[in-house]
Amino acid sequence: MTAARFDRPDLAPLWAEARRRFEATDAPVSRVRLRALRPAQREALADLLGLAYTPGEEVTVSVRTLDTILRAATGGLDTRAVVEAITGPLTDRAAQRRDRATERAELWQWATAHPVVVAEPALLTWLDRVRAAGLVDGDPGATRGLLEQAFQVLAALPAAGEPLPVLAARITGDSHALDDDSRLGKLVLRALATLHGEDHPADAENRRRWWSSAGVACDGLSTTVLVAGMRPVGDSALARTLHAWADAGQGCVVTLAQLHRHPVGHLAGPVFVVENPAVMAVALHRFGDACPPLVCVAGWPSTAAITLLRDVAGTGAQLRYHGDVDGEGLRIAAHVMSRTGARPWRLRAQDYLRAVPDAGPPVGRVDDTPWDPALAEAVRARGVTLLEEMVVESLIEDMAGHACVGVESA
Repeated sequence: MTAARFDRPDLAPLWAEARRRFEATDAPVSRVRLRALRPAQREALADLLGLAYTPGEEVTVSVRTLDTILRAATGGLDTRAVVEAITGPLTDRAAQRRDRATERAELWQWATAHPVVVAEPALLTWLDRVRAAGLVDGDPGATRGLLEQAFQVLAALPAAGEPLPVLAARITGDSHALDDDSRLGKLVLRALATLHGEDHPADAENRRRWWSSAGVACDGLSTTVLVAGMRPVGDSALARTLHAWADAGQGCVVTLAQLHRHPVGHLAGPVFVVENPAVMAVALHRFGDACPPLVCVAGWPSTAAITLLRDVAGTGAQLRYHGDVDGEGLRIAAHVMSRTGARPWRLRAQDYLRAVPDAGPPVGRVDDTPWDPALAEAVRARGVTLLEEMVVESLIEDMAGHACVGVESA
């Protein structure tokens, strides 16, 4: 005899609940509890179980007892087999949940180990917020796809002044992919805000400001970088201008538009990069027209600063970066080094511990420092900011060994 005789509407609640219990766990199911049974369903259950009475609206059925009854009636089919015969093959939902948990764990392991995040650990805070917000449509695959696009956009920034739709089309193939109301656009803006230690830009004005800070549709004339002592090889208008100001012992401002039209040529010797204009002022005072190649990013680097440093690094010159040692200063350092290939300059744990004062401004949120993990640990432990101006004499001493090294004939 088959299970078909038990495929009756009045027994449907029993098979539906048994199916739910079997699919929900890998452990053996010992009991099935039924609730709100109608009179006909209660009578059918009493008939199946051979009860001398009609049970109430709530009944707990022993699966072992049910197995014994069903095996005898069907020639060997237990409760699980009868449920499958009547309602279809069971789904191992417990295994599905384990697989999804593994997928989620692998997703976040992949994201935290992504080169973009490793280079700028401040993005770990952004990923924590993304994770807390939940998966895209509950799907690890869709979430990974969105994050992959976000990483591609972040790796492409600063964008050298191209319009947002052009950037979006170049990276994703969809000119609207970074629109204000798009998932990807919101995700990237949250990442940019996190890098700068600020909240997500909620209004249109702040969104434009953040995109502009990342070089998207920025003004090629007002986006500038401050330089000194640069004597690049070549005879372009920019090269001649840089030579003239270096020979005069003065710093000068270079615009993004100039860099687009006249990329900087080869520079001999290392190029020193600092965060604060005061350091450049001291260097020019000390060295005058013998000042070695020096670039000041003036806080968070502009698109012009990153473009210049990339151009210089592309000619083979070594970049050496120094900045303030506090939470934001270290995020700026990670950003500059990840975007340009610059090396740390007096920016390791021993440098900080040697020079940090006993008291001073608090350091704020300190993210990891990939070039020297011990530095972040030391800064968190001491909690005192080491401003770049406080170590300027050490920086000047390093630069002195390369004074005039950039002098070349145009």
